[in-house]
Amino acid sequence: MINLRETWNELLFRYTGKIRLINELWSEIEAAYTQSNRHYHNLAHLEYMVSKAREYHSSLAGPDIVLFSTFYHDIVYHTLRRDSEQKSAGIAQDRLVRIGLPAEKIRKCYNQIIATKSHKESVEKDTNFLLDFDLAVLGESPQQYREYSQKIREEFSVYPDFIYNRGRERVLRHFLDMERIFKTKEFYSKYELQAKKNLAEELERLK
Repeated sequence: MINLRETWNELLFRYTGKIRLINELWSEIEAAYTQSNRHYHNLAHLEYMVSKAREYHSSLAGPDIVLFSTFYHDIVYHTLRRDSEQKSAGIAQDRLVRIGLPAEKIRKCYNQIIATKSHKESVEKDTNFLLDFDLAVLGESPQQYREYSQKIREEFSVYPDFIYNRGRERVLRHFLDMERIFKTKEFYSKYELQAKKNLAEELERLK
């Protein structure tokens, strides 16, 4: 079981000893990910991704940056807007400056978060791992996938079924039409086949 607060403290203490700042930034993250409109993109999603980051720690060139990107990648999440990733990346950039990270690491974090919008393969290995951590749920068991898809539906509850279903079908077809959903060989071999099966089954249910 991942303790997000402990993980955050351990990460921050490698860069700053400012306890008030560490607490302030954690409170901001916690408040964002516990907003009432978040049924999937919440602390449980964050915990899932952090667990993946830990599992594949030795495969990452910059594990700390991937962790920062994980904590901040959905700090802004609005279903009715298309700039959540841009705003999340901007917040991450500002906070990492306050923490005192070098400019190069801040740039990498910013770019990793921006990449979560399109989920296109990157030349940066760590970015591809982050994208795979974010999408790994697609390749989990059918039951876990159904729970995920139900939570996504709840996040878009403002839309009636006939509108939501059309949009969701486009998303599902987008992933199914990809040559490969998962960018790293590790996640491709572990999750790709089940992900395609899960997506196809949801698409069938929507019909």
